[in-house]
Amino acid sequence: MDDKAALLEQLRIDRREEVRRPSRLWAWLLILAVVAIGTGAAAWSFFKPALPAVQVAVAQSEGGAAATSSILDASGYVVARRQATVSSKVTGKMTELDIEEGDHVRSGQVIAKLDDSNIRAARDQAVAQLDYAKAGLAETEVNLANAERDYGRQSSLLKEHYVSQAAVDSSRTTLDALRAQLATQKVNIEVARRGLEVASRSLDDTIVRAPFAGIVTVKAAQPGEIVSPISAGGGFTRTGIGTIVDMDSLEIQVDVNENFINRVHPDQVVSAKLNAYPDWQIPGRVIAVIPTADRSKGTVTVRIGIDQKDARILPEMGVRVSFLEDGDANAAGKNTAVAGSAAAGRVSLPKAAVEGTGDTGVVFVLHGDALERRAVKLGPAEGERVSVLSGLAAGERVAVGNLSQLKNGIAVHVEQGAP
Repeated sequence: MDDKAALLEQLRIDRREEVRRPSRLWAWLLILAVVAIGTGAAAWSFFKPALPAVQVAVAQSEGGAAATSSILDASGYVVARRQATVSSKVTGKMTELDIEEGDHVRSGQVIAKLDDSNIRAARDQAVAQLDYAKAGLAETEVNLANAERDYGRQSSLLKEHYVSQAAVDSSRTTLDALRAQLATQKVNIEVARRGLEVASRSLDDTIVRAPFAGIVTVKAAQPGEIVSPISAGGGFTRTGIGTIVDMDSLEIQVDVNENFINRVHPDQVVSAKLNAYPDWQIPGRVIAVIPTADRSKGTVTVRIGIDQKDARILPEMGVRVSFLEDGDANAAGKNTAVAGSAAAGRVSLPKAAVEGTGDTGVVFVLHGDALERRAVKLGPAEGERVSVLSGLAAGERVAVGNLSQLKNGIAVHVEQGAP
């Protein structure tokens, strides 16, 4: 029996080993999966296409005042000589607003509308009064014609002694009364017409229009709010709908220390730099020296005109102005006369940033990390730099290097140390 039991024990299958094997198998499979993922990520990072690396250069202005020396520096701000906070002529609830900040508006363009229900009803009433006055006039004209005929008959009968003088006088009195009534009703018609004109103007005042062409810089109200040309108090009534600025009226105002104001005179050439674009030199000229001083600051305000208009120049921007000597101003005027109207907007670039020769070329302008392929008009080359007459603004960044590898719209990597 013991031998049989031993033999049976040897033939028995150990199930515990089979239970342990699957757990080891899954562990090995998990390890292999992690290794495969890591290997794939390393391979992708090694073999993935790298972004083209470029260096950049900044387009520098070649305005007439760029290379001249300064006899006085002052700081100030860009201001708009023509701007308006637009409001309505009447008090009412605004029902429509058609402007947003940054919108360009035309002179006379409708920018807002007020609730006109009451004013429109008053205009309809004025129309009805005018029609009533015209109807009364027509009735009086009919009665007057009849009175004239009656007076004629009474006068004829008086000659034949068929009627008395009293009857003729009564007919004449009726005729004169109707003529006076006719004159009164004509005046009433004119009064009703003037009343209709006033009602029409009041209705037109519910429509707010832009006083001049410009750009909306402030949106001060919303539909549903009460707007008024005067302050109603309480903080619930808007006195302005929006602010419009005429960008063609931009100029620079700086405060010059009164000890050095003798160095400034009208028509003096200046070079201005915006704080936002310190590498961009903007040519300008003194418009006027305001004939009064600020006793608290000891300064005199100087108005400066901007010779080079640009969309990057915005109201209230900080600016640094360099006043130039008269000799430098004459040199700048000669350069401008030679170069023509394009000289003020001319910029220069390294030759490595331009692809092409002759009068036209191509540059790659950098916007963030993307490139824009742009055609430009080229000017004369001096040394390692070339002039760009049009197609590029001062302060814009362009790629430098092997431009044949670059394409429009592709992303690039700007090398460290590039401007």
